[in-house]
Amino acid sequence: MSDSAVAKGAKGTLHRFFGRGRWEAVAMTLIGGGIFMLVQPFSIDLYSYSFVTILAGTVGFVIVSHFPE
Repeated sequence: MSDSAVAKGAKGTLHRFFGRGRWEAVAMTLIGGGIFMLVQPFSIDLYSYSFVTILAGTVGFVIVSHFPE
């Protein structure tokens, strides 16, 4: 195997790992979970961490939006 084939294989692996689709779904799920935590009437602990969860999902989504397609 040539060096360029190895580099291309590594780039393909990184491209798949850092692909936008999967990480956008994770960030949106985190945002949705935070919204659920905000509106649920069962636990004050979940409510207490809802803003942090929504914020983490939003920041994650902004970062992921810069990943390659």
